[in-house]
Amino acid sequence: MTRSQLEHIIRAAAGNADANDIVVIGSQAILGAEPEAPEAMLRSMEADVYPKESPERAIEIDGALGDGSPFHGTFGYYAHGVGPETALAPAGWEERRLVVEIAGRVGSNQRVRAHCPEPHDLVLSKCAANRERDWDFARAGLAAGIVDLGTLLERVPDLPLTEAEQANIRTRLKTLT
Repeated sequence: MTRSQLEHIIRAAAGNADANDIVVIGSQAILGAEPEAPEAMLRSMEADVYPKESPERAIEIDGALGDGSPFHGTFGYYAHGVGPETALAPAGWEERRLVVEIAGRVGSNQRVRAHCPEPHDLVLSKCAANRERDWDFARAGLAAGIVDLGTLLERVPDLPLTEAEQANIRTRLKTLT
């Protein structure tokens, strides 16, 4: 996915859910902080999103813009309507999130805002999911200098996981550098 594709999804999601603020979680949220993120971080063709003020409307986004929708068929990428509980992010991520202003649809004065986790929080959220592709994502972020190991390790205790799960994440992170 590219930054312009993500912006397209955000505009479409905002229009579909009648919302100006869309939260983006999942791997493609990296495009909020790093529009030119490494290819290894941009492999997904879906953006996990929900309206900030009315997350329950994510189901409408999923129906209109989701996997197998006409939007997906036309553009080759899609939105996955999710809820705030989807990502296991470190405590405090909402205060650190990045807000990216996106121009509205052509001919519209509407301004849309994408709310994206700060890269360290995003990478830790991916590590908490503990899939091999998520560890590849973390490795690429470290290699590109988008995140640093020290900050990741400092925030591991803020993940909503057991101590054993946190210890596993710390161990695996240290093997990525």
